[in-house]
Amino acid sequence: MAVVSKKIPAPDRVKIRTALLSVSDKTGIVELAQALVAQGVKLLSTGGTHKAIAAAGLPVRDVSEVTGFPEIMDGRVKTLHPTVHGGLLAIRDDAEHAAAMREHGIEGIDLAVINLYPFEEVRAAGGDYPTTVENIDIGGPAMIRASAKNHAYVTIVVDPSDYPALIEALRTSEGQTAYAFRQKLAAKAYARTAAYDTAISNWFAEALDIEMPRYRTIGGVLKEEMRYGENPHQNAGFYVTGENRPGVATAKLLQGKQLSYNNINDTDGAFELIAEFLQGKGPACAIIKHANPCGVATGPTLKDAYLRALACDSTSAFGGIIALNQLLDGETAEEIVKLFTEVIIAPEVSEEAKAVIARKPNLRLLVTGGLPDPRSRGITAKTVSGGLLVQTRDNGMVEDIDLRVVTKRAPTPAELEDMKFAYKVAKHVKSNAIVYAKDGQTAGIGAGQMSRVDSARIAAIKAEEAARAMGWAEPMTKGSAVASEAFFPFADGLLSAIAAGATAVIQPGGSMRDEEVIAAADEHNVAMVFTGMRHFRH
Repeated sequence: MAVVSKKIPAPDRVKIRTALLSVSDKTGIVELAQALVAQGVKLLSTGGTHKAIAAAGLPVRDVSEVTGFPEIMDGRVKTLHPTVHGGLLAIRDDAEHAAAMREHGIEGIDLAVINLYPFEEVRAAGGDYPTTVENIDIGGPAMIRASAKNHAYVTIVVDPSDYPALIEALRTSEGQTAYAFRQKLAAKAYARTAAYDTAISNWFAEALDIEMPRYRTIGGVLKEEMRYGENPHQNAGFYVTGENRPGVATAKLLQGKQLSYNNINDTDGAFELIAEFLQGKGPACAIIKHANPCGVATGPTLKDAYLRALACDSTSAFGGIIALNQLLDGETAEEIVKLFTEVIIAPEVSEEAKAVIARKPNLRLLVTGGLPDPRSRGITAKTVSGGLLVQTRDNGMVEDIDLRVVTKRAPTPAELEDMKFAYKVAKHVKSNAIVYAKDGQTAGIGAGQMSRVDSARIAAIKAEEAARAMGWAEPMTKGSAVASEAFFPFADGLLSAIAAGATAVIQPGGSMRDEEVIAAADEHNVAMVFTGMRHFRH
């Protein structure tokens, strides 16, 4: 049943006479309390916040003095009381509300400064189940929501970064706050509790292995407001979810200007790709442009891996993103700065490399402290009109698949390694995807075409262009392995790859015409394996 509004107009200015301060993050709380006392504001507080304010020599009452009820159950119950919530929710200009306040001895609370138990931090740190549950705040969200609902009379502050604006508003307005100011803070307060509850609900889904819960929310904290989005006429912000996964969201920017929307999208794709080449398995480099790899390679040294990745398509690499799977050393950095590059991302960076990169002040350098685990679970989401598409992360790895040889000729050990390499890369190429690889190096990449035949042809053309640029006698597709991230629906795509020189093929299989495709491979003495796992990427 809907509640009918009494339509009492909200006052523009509200004098702050009593404030309730209850915070987990005590950053700036003493300074705020000092400013409030200077304005003649009476302070109420709880637990550790009360101790901090009192220790600073400021007059402050404990909430239990007001409620007449002590904190109980290890502090789980302290502010869940009519005296507190009546003080926050009362409509001051409503005669019935005012009478109830007088009858029950409820004092109005004009300002609530509240932040919550550090649930997100405990979750990110990998706290055990009981510890994480204990860090779910109950009283805090209840007071925040009550204050925000009654923003006509109550100022609610949930973020220490808003303390200076509050202090300035009180200083310049004789201890009062304006309605528009209270509205903005109320909106922020509800967003905060929504993000908090989102973190909790998603943690429960993970902890209880509920992959698709009945209700799914996705929330985050604004890390930075961006100059624009994918295009200059679009607005954008970068929100972080708190997921403890090394990558662009958690990386430290060592130098360079703010990353753009497209930079972040491409850098994330680059780093997730390079994570397929786990540390300890040798140096690897990926170069990304417009969300697709234009070169990926391994090598005996990181410098070699970079140069081999660059050789695949040095033209497209201009202005790209470079991802590395291990410490960036000075020698590799010297090679990278020869090319115009937007972003470098690596788990670690040597002091020598930092000095080299510093010669290019606009080049963004990100350090993550580690690689994301490509096998770990998680979710990805995409907006559509009126909804969200949510799925589990594609954590399938070719090393974990039992490959099935379907042709008369089995691949050689060298071909098998190139197949696996190509399939790792194809997983991160927009569909339809074709990737040629040889000796741990991409030879040609065809991305995002409506026809798989066209992807195969484009990848071969890229390989021919690379051969001309490098002065090679023939393109690297000769004698290469080719990967298709989804099955060949007809033999024509495979025949295009064979025409380019591929001698081994890795694909999921599962087409109605698999036998036709296998027969074409056998006719050309090409080895082919099925993975049984596709990697569509849209």
